Amino acid sequence: MIILSIIVGFIVGLIAVLMKNLVFGIQSLLTGEFSVGYSNYKYVLFPAIGILLTIIFVKFILRKPVRDGIPNVLYAISKKFGILDRHNMFSSIITASLTVGFGGSVGLEGPTVVTGSAWGSIIAKMLGLNHKQVITILGFSAAAAMSAIFKAPIAAIVFALEVILFDMTMTALVPLLLSSIVAALTSYALLGQDVLYPSVVEHIFKMKETPYYFGLGLFTALVSVYFIKFYVFSGKVFGKIKGWVPKFVVGASMLGGLIFLFPSLYGEGYEDVNMALSGKLDFLFNNSLFYDLKGQMHIALILLFAILMLKVIATSVTFRAGGIGGIFAPTLFIGTMAGLLFASVLNFFGHTSLPLSSFALAGMAGLLAGVVHAPLTAIFLIAEITNGYQLMFPIMIVATTSYGIAKFIVPKSIYTIQMKKRGDMITHHKDKALLTLMNVTSLIERNFSTVGPDQTLGELINVIKESSRNIFPVVDKDNNFYGIVFMDQIRHIMFQTEIYETTLVKDLMFMPTKIVEFDDDMETVASKFQHSGKYNLVVLNDGKYLGFVSRANVFSQYRKLLKDFSDD
Repeated sequence: MIILSIIVGFIVGLIAVLMKNLVFGIQSLLTGEFSVGYSNYKYVLFPAIGILLTIIFVKFILRKPVRDGIPNVLYAISKKFGILDRHNMFSSIITASLTVGFGGSVGLEGPTVVTGSAWGSIIAKMLGLNHKQVITILGFSAAAAMSAIFKAPIAAIVFALEVILFDMTMTALVPLLLSSIVAALTSYALLGQDVLYPSVVEHIFKMKETPYYFGLGLFTALVSVYFIKFYVFSGKVFGKIKGWVPKFVVGASMLGGLIFLFPSLYGEGYEDVNMALSGKLDFLFNNSLFYDLKGQMHIALILLFAILMLKVIATSVTFRAGGIGGIFAPTLFIGTMAGLLFASVLNFFGHTSLPLSSFALAGMAGLLAGVVHAPLTAIFLIAEITNGYQLMFPIMIVATTSYGIAKFIVPKSIYTIQMKKRGDMITHHKDKALLTLMNVTSLIERNFSTVGPDQTLGELINVIKESSRNIFPVVDKDNNFYGIVFMDQIRHIMFQTEIYETTLVKDLMFMPTKIVEFDDDMETVASKFQHSGKYNLVVLNDGKYLGFVSRANVFSQYRKLLKDFSDD
């Protein structure tokens, strides 16, 4: 595992470097000559071209869906024994580079994570590793991807523990560390050792600013809720649009119009975030129709608020139109703008002199904690990618406050919501996590003798003679389920031969109160056992009889999984 973690870390580091260079090259080629003094009409066209190329590749060349990055990894862990499709080894590199490079308002971290995890998954499959080892390697891969893309090895480890690996043992700790270190070193070697968002913290935290940081935590929590709710809303709206062409036209048109008006929404927006972290507001006017208004603070505040709100829309429609990318970069962008706006408004209308750069930096942590529901990742990531360890305490205040309030209002993170349509996601609640890894199909017992509803008691007795079970499902010739006959409930008439021909099975059967549907998740099945008190429950699929699932088998498999995942 140690050797594999080093190999995976190196491969994922190369993938991150490749994706970064591809996007940088495309953006330089397309927008490198744009004048800072006016908004170029090409801002309308480029995002649409990138999304269209992405759709063409997915639908007509790959012919397989390229799903959301990190949720795709979580789904593989929960439902596919940690195995990702082979096309994920390259498909996200192409699609995300096209989407982001041409101006799609999303990031590269999710596609990098799923690409790295696919490489780890395929290597694990080739070596015939067991379920626990495969999942652990996915954790290594995810950590390596985050470490390489953000040059943040510590935050990457925290991310893997907080989001991917629900029950890491000490055996996995050293390989996890090595994978993150190797990926970061690879990124350092090829991209340099500069942090992603170089920020010089000149202001020292003062106790009197504490209430303002709690206020920023509340503000970023509300913005996080807006982000999550609008993302869900956009999915419902675009879900009503039939066909990929109308979705592309509507989404790309909206995105192009927004970027034309506010060029800061173009791509990942790293340069604008860096300017915001330095406390400068020039980026609000550059390349835009508002360039001649530069220097007017009240206009700057209006533009800052507009960009904050519209980045959420731009990110959502990028996904809905058919683009591929991640949400980390947009979240960091919005968080920076939220912190900058919060401090700027208080300074403009009040008598405060809050440090803009410090609040912009803390805002990043607040929004990441609120949207992803991963406060520890937010705290360490922001400190690492900005070199802002001097502001660790304010970052903790904002991240914790934002996370607590956002989770209270919207219990599910944006990743959980992205997973909703595909099934349950593995969580850090060990009991629920283990149940997620189980499925009804593998637990169905089919060695129950069936009887027909119109058969007689005498025929039922003959079936009982040949069976070792005491439960007999009643089905017709088309396997439609009518009920069950429980032997203990007919024991008092079993030897009354005079009624053998006059008593029918349908007069003896009853319909159970609790039935397991074939598509029930195991948490639902466990709940049905708990509330029914039964030892066996019938399994149906659209009214068709499949078999029974027993409490004993559920418990046995649960114990086996618990042992597998808890042993060092």
